[in-house]
Amino acid sequence: MRKHLFLTFAFALLVAFVAFSQTTSNAGSKTVAQNNNLAAFQWDKTTHDFGNIPQNQPVTATFKFKNVGKVPLVITSAVGSCGCTVPSWPKEPIAPGESAEIKATFNAAAVGAFNKTVSITANVEGGTAVLTLKGNVEVKQ
Repeated sequence: MRKHLFLTFAFALLVAFVAFSQTTSNAGSKTVAQNNNLAAFQWDKTTHDFGNIPQNQPVTATFKFKNVGKVPLVITSAVGSCGCTVPSWPKEPIAPGESAEIKATFNAAAVGAFNKTVSITANVEGGTAVLTLKGNVEVKQ
């Protein structure tokens, strides 16, 4: 009886492992939709390093992407991690194979290193994508 129970448990564990491993796929910055009802981002980059920037002078990063999914990509929101980071994004659906861009403008009041994010909500696997802005703010002279 114990042997039968053990073999049943081992088989169930094996089936779960195989099922899980088939649902995860990620190749570099390319995200592949596992579900045909989802779009997918393929980013040119997800982090922008401004380097040294002057205090109180807005700077903008552009993040280009392509919809590599099989359905139109719809971005429902883009939110900066603070009031100093303001994103702009396409409001119309991006057809499969088409490209677009998201811009994020950062205006620093505080001097020093920064690391800010923009959270994108869309009809992609996981529902969100995160873009990062970083750099160092210097006193404006």
